[in-house]
Amino acid sequence: MSENKGMEFIDLKTQYRRLKPAIDARIQAVLDHGQYILGPEVRELEGRLATRTEAKYCITCASGTDALLLAMMTIGIGPGDEVITPPFTFFATGEMIALLGAVPVFADIDPTTYNIDPEKIEAAITPRTRAIMPVSLYGQPAAMDAINAIAARQNLPVIEDAAQSFGALYNGRHSGNLSTIGCTSFFPSKPLGCYGDGGACFTSDDALATAMFELRNHGQDRRYHHTRIGINGRMDTLQAAVLLAKLDAFDAELLARNEAADCYTSMLKGAVQTPSVAPRCSSVWAQYTIEVDDREAVESAMREAGIPATVHYPVALHLQPVFSSLRQQFGLGTGSFPHAERAAARVLSLPMHPYLSPGDIQRVTDAVKAALHQASVR
Repeated sequence: MSENKGMEFIDLKTQYRRLKPAIDARIQAVLDHGQYILGPEVRELEGRLATRTEAKYCITCASGTDALLLAMMTIGIGPGDEVITPPFTFFATGEMIALLGAVPVFADIDPTTYNIDPEKIEAAITPRTRAIMPVSLYGQPAAMDAINAIAARQNLPVIEDAAQSFGALYNGRHSGNLSTIGCTSFFPSKPLGCYGDGGACFTSDDALATAMFELRNHGQDRRYHHTRIGINGRMDTLQAAVLLAKLDAFDAELLARNEAADCYTSMLKGAVQTPSVAPRCSSVWAQYTIEVDDREAVESAMREAGIPATVHYPVALHLQPVFSSLRQQFGLGTGSFPHAERAAARVLSLPMHPYLSPGDIQRVTDAVKAALHQASVR
């Protein structure tokens, strides 16, 4: 146990030590010029992220959650509207729909990618449907071509929740720029993360971009002139500075993440269900997530061995207590979305970051196999 002591689930400390000169210099520049809100680093970051994704516009904001909110506000989602989304995702996806008074309508996931199953979407569309919001979970994009085709037939916008997949490719195109609006998060644990909350929206539509730029700053089109009811959703300049420093190392870190994922998959093959990346997709491996029987016992045994592992996510959205009225309205309950519920009961995420050594991966995989054996003989 002692040799595993201190293993990080996501090692931001090592990353900072590697990038310290660049990060410190970027932060010091902000401290020197003192433009802490919408300073020049914010505009620089927006330009670089738009160029990277090949979207016409990047609108940075205060969090990935705010990005979802801004996207839906921009297309006019409101009370009584329905937005189709998967039930297996972080809570913010459904939360922002409900916050606007709209109704999250769930469609089950593909059990191999954990992303929304396009074949389940069409049946969920009603006259009240106003948007489709797929989630690109664990690092790889959803099946966006099929989703966009359904949306086009129904004249619906698509908002990609790309909070976990910034940097991934789908058929040669960038996650975040695969639909009407893409939204991402720069929460510290993300593959590209800041040192607080941060997010961004992407679009190539002039009118939508104008609306999001205004909405994130209290609905202003210029100082003290408010054309919309907006929010305080601006990204802090200091967070933009951190992201600019990290962006220079991002491609190398993505390569290291993929090497670590390949190593995990090779070592765990045949022992557990390992992640599957869909054809024409790449993953940024926001999580490396396996499936196991008797997860509680496996997780406990790994913790005893000094290996951090966690669950993303243990309760499907339709079974969350706050959505009890939704369950009554739509007759939902256990068994309504079997693939999502099965995943929620079985997934386990292993340490994943660019600075995992071969020895780290060996220790993790050895611990997984030992935990599986220990659970099987209980």
